[in-house]
Amino acid sequence: MAKKDHKKSLSFSESVNHMVDRAFAVLDMDPGIANAIKACDAIIQVNFNVNIRGKIEVFTGWRATHSNHRLPAKGGIRYAPIVSQDEVEALASLMTYKCAIVDVPFGGSKGGLLIDPANYTRDEMQAITRRFARELIRKGFLSPATNVPAPDMGTGEREMAWIADTYKHLHPEDINYAACVTGKPVAHGGIRGRTEATGRGVVYSIREFFRHPDDMKAAGFKDGLGGKRIIVQGLGNVGYHAARLLDEEDDASIIAVIERDGVVINDNGLPIANLRQYINEHKTIKGFPDATFSENGQAALEMDCDILIPAAMEAQINADNADKIKTKLIVEAANGPTTFDADEILREKGISILPDAYVNAGGVTVSYFEWIRNLSHIRFGRMERRFDETRGQHLITAMESLTNATVPDWIKNEIVRGADELDLVRSGLDDTMRMAYQELSTVMKENDKIKDFRTAAYVVAVNKISRSYLDIGVY
Repeated sequence: MAKKDHKKSLSFSESVNHMVDRAFAVLDMDPGIANAIKACDAIIQVNFNVNIRGKIEVFTGWRATHSNHRLPAKGGIRYAPIVSQDEVEALASLMTYKCAIVDVPFGGSKGGLLIDPANYTRDEMQAITRRFARELIRKGFLSPATNVPAPDMGTGEREMAWIADTYKHLHPEDINYAACVTGKPVAHGGIRGRTEATGRGVVYSIREFFRHPDDMKAAGFKDGLGGKRIIVQGLGNVGYHAARLLDEEDDASIIAVIERDGVVINDNGLPIANLRQYINEHKTIKGFPDATFSENGQAALEMDCDILIPAAMEAQINADNADKIKTKLIVEAANGPTTFDADEILREKGISILPDAYVNAGGVTVSYFEWIRNLSHIRFGRMERRFDETRGQHLITAMESLTNATVPDWIKNEIVRGADELDLVRSGLDDTMRMAYQELSTVMKENDKIKDFRTAAYVVAVNKISRSYLDIGVY
């Protein structure tokens, strides 16, 4: 019993730090340097008032900067009724490690506003968001050069557009104002592919796992991704895009989807696009046709499956249910879905885990692309696309001239077509997730002390961060 109490006492930030400590132990790093890397550089709490329906309401928000070893510091802003300073600090630290793992040159940051967006109208949310943005901007926690937010839980393109416009009005002289946030609407400086980026990155990480026979074998898999039975917790932006791609492109079977109000199950596979449409129309998964519904969604995490994808909130897999998990592979699409204590149990059980700090890095990767696009003031592909098409046409002409045969139209179209911005974004994201996975897998194979992907990920991150500090003479 005492053991359980200890496990429950770990906060989110303590859980993250305990996991990172494994990497410090493997690297035999000086405790002082380890503490410096783990420490949060700065955090601000703001309290501001907004007139809502004739009454003054006071709102509380936070913005944490975990590391400035690279600038700008990067991380989303979430709106939720359960946001806390500890959560924001933990998420900021995860962003630091995440950026290092996938070689995105940002430090880590995170923000949160204690609010339930469902209780406010669109105009009220705009007033609240603009006021929150002003507080962060004036206190130096939001700018294209030093601290760049993005969407997170409870926020999206709409909020990012409001924040960018607020920054523009406060700093009309800054021609790079659009780069003060990412995840904006395409018409306001956003980039195609950003909305689906995190979910698509989850899928790219799974596909790369199944390209490594040794890693597959260690997890208990004999063949590829096709036909694998998958459970997804959370059909929000990340979970939906991941599940849809796995369902439609990889021939995997999504046998259960867990949401706030329960779980829907179909052993033959759920049509994800239809389920999402049903949720949008009915605001619930209950009653979805051709599926069994249960109100006990949490119990569905313990169902037998090949792959479990927690894509909801943190601490969903904990000391109370970890020993009951029956899957070969956990793919952490959410931030911190597995507590430190649960991770210890799962490691002992031999369940492979692709960690959050790697798996959900697709969002910050494409945010990086958007930030670069905003600073360069030109969309990707604008200069070279037609040149590539012309070169492709010359190649077709040469092939037909040499063979005296006509190239089929479908081949011709593929060769001639120049890459547009979305093609380049997806290509860059795929390459980033592949290269990062290969680095983690290599580190595991080369170091006998590393037995799991999470420790490998943090070893990779800590090595890069410490090298950055050493290069500039911080230690």
